[in-house]
Amino acid sequence: MKAKTVLGSAAVGVGLGTLLLPAAALADTTVSPATTPVGGTVVLTTTSCNPKAGDALFRVTGPNRDQNVRSTTAAAGGGLSAELFTAGFTLGTYTVTATCGDGTNGGTASFTVTPIGGAQAGAGGRDGDTGVLVAGGALAAAAVAGGTYVLVRRRRRATAVA
Repeated sequence: MKAKTVLGSAAVGVGLGTLLLPAAALADTTVSPATTPVGGTVVLTTTSCNPKAGDALFRVTGPNRDQNVRSTTAAAGGGLSAELFTAGFTLGTYTVTATCGDGTNGGTASFTVTPIGGAQAGAGGRDGDTGVLVAGGALAAAAVAGGTYVLVRRRRRATAVA
């Protein structure tokens, strides 16, 4: 295999890896745990807000919520945090957007509220699944196209040499 081909493959792999890097690894706002049963507690944390600039405001939006939660403590690793009790929440995915005390964006995260006693028994084809399906389909199509290209190219070389 030529060095040029290996370097090209490596460059494509690094490029795809960069594009597919999980957003959670880059997030300044986190929700822990990411999944909780109805009535559970989640901790909302933003590490990009300076506690000296004032409290962070976490806006929680989802199936039956649009509420603000003010930070109550300085987070152990820096930033600010608050606890949120999920009693009365509808099952589904909620988005948390943090705004720092000085008005700057503190980041976004999400969490899922599930039934008590386990995970939800199927999403029923809701909106949140579409992006994942499209991304997976695009990656599968790219893999098939790349494999086909390599096979056709090898076949042409073998025919030309013979």
